[in-house]
Amino acid sequence: MNPYGLSDRPMSLGSLALVLHAHLPFVRHPEYEDFLEEDWLYEAISETYLPLLRVFDRLVEDRVPFRVTMTLSPTLVSMLNDELLRERYARRLDSLCELGAREVHRTRDDPTFHPLAVFHRDHFESLRLAYHNHYRRDLVAAFRRLQDSGHLDILTCNATHGFLPLMQQTPEAVRAQVTVAANHYRQNFGRDPAGIWLAECGYYPGLERILSAERIRYFFADTHALTDATPRPLHGPYAPIFTEPGVAAFARDPESSQQVWSTEHGYPGDPVYREFYRDIGWDLDLDYIRPFIQPTGDRKNTGFKYFRITGKTNDKQPYDPAAARERAWVHAGNFLFNRERQFEYLASRMGGRKPVVVAPYDAELFGHWWFEGPHFIDALIRQAARNPSRFTLISPLDDLREHPENQVATPPMSSWGAGGYANMWLDGTNDWIYRHLNHAARQMVELARDFPDAPSLKRRALNQAARELLLAQASDWAFIMKTGTMVDYAVRRTKEHLQRFLRLHDQVRAGTVDESWLSHVEGRNNLFPELDYRVYRPG
Repeated sequence: MNPYGLSDRPMSLGSLALVLHAHLPFVRHPEYEDFLEEDWLYEAISETYLPLLRVFDRLVEDRVPFRVTMTLSPTLVSMLNDELLRERYARRLDSLCELGAREVHRTRDDPTFHPLAVFHRDHFESLRLAYHNHYRRDLVAAFRRLQDSGHLDILTCNATHGFLPLMQQTPEAVRAQVTVAANHYRQNFGRDPAGIWLAECGYYPGLERILSAERIRYFFADTHALTDATPRPLHGPYAPIFTEPGVAAFARDPESSQQVWSTEHGYPGDPVYREFYRDIGWDLDLDYIRPFIQPTGDRKNTGFKYFRITGKTNDKQPYDPAAARERAWVHAGNFLFNRERQFEYLASRMGGRKPVVVAPYDAELFGHWWFEGPHFIDALIRQAARNPSRFTLISPLDDLREHPENQVATPPMSSWGAGGYANMWLDGTNDWIYRHLNHAARQMVELARDFPDAPSLKRRALNQAARELLLAQASDWAFIMKTGTMVDYAVRRTKEHLQRFLRLHDQVRAGTVDESWLSHVEGRNNLFPELDYRVYRPG
């Protein structure tokens, strides 16, 4: 297989770019033995990242050709590489395997639920075996191997998933989010990032110049960013446009997105699939389940879910894994059938330019929210490989190589959030944070200007100040405040990072850096060890 998936490609009506955006905010609390929000990472590893890796590796073993585009955000990569979090995840797998053994014993006389207990026990034991023996606890290296073999096109993302349109009044802050991400990517994947997933698909005119400076060749935007671009693109959202510096913009296809995402019509809502909201962590007797939930006794999801969606009813029926996997195969076939009809329609109207349909999703949909999602991906790729004459799975990079000339246009400010602009990250629930974030960003720029060659201790403090600012800027906190889930934690994280930044700022200005406290903070928020605060220098 050509490393760009082109040499053996048959003629086709169009190209499908399947894009999986894998991101989690940086959550690491060494000061606690057990911290609830760290479960976001552990659940995503068990339910999404490990299952997807296993799907991709089986496809490689079976010599099934495929190209998938995948973001691994810098914060996610940092957590996957962190030895403390790796060790804690290993303990979590041990706990899940112990729970599986207990469940098999508890249900031994129940003909309905005993097979489901065995299924879940075997599932977690196979994950543990793969994590330790096959992947050697290094999932980033596993993804990198798939990129090096030409099967994945791995993208970067803003350093901490900051929403860039709301930072543009301080261009240095935008540049830092992009440059820190690009440097982090180079260290982990040994090459320049060809593309970037702009957090929340947040774009504003002029951002492309910062991307071009880091040799980034393309980014993604929501549909209306291309349909409303100036001048209006001839092919709408079904061919990329070039911005003035030559960085390409690809648009999300709403039709393929709705078929998977829609709560009313999307595949994950099928009654046969596993019900996300019924978990033995909530259903079983507290004394029995206590060792596997929060040390406080607060209940939480364990990953053992024995019911199917069934329908809009509380009377859920037992889950049937074989039937659910078969349904995933059927849904993958339906998705491909609909794409073929879509390509037939588009190809007849694009004047010889091969259409490219971009189907982007949060990676965590596949496995976490939709347990059968990795099976769907596997079935989609295998069925597409059987009939490659109608359309081809590609990366956007492949399309740019095949079509080096594209229309030049400028998209408007946009995002893929509700409403299409910024109201998910700027409304009455979260607008209070921006006066503080913008003030801190300006202060960071002034520090980088006033201390261009700081001595060792002061340099460490300046680097940590930059980390705290980046962490405070994560769009996740504003999003959580807007949606009303885990609000206290999001508010706390925003305030704590800003408070640490201000303390470091004041110590640097006064020339009285508290090395003991600085070491403590460096050990707690230890991402981007390569970061250089001078990325914030003006000009």
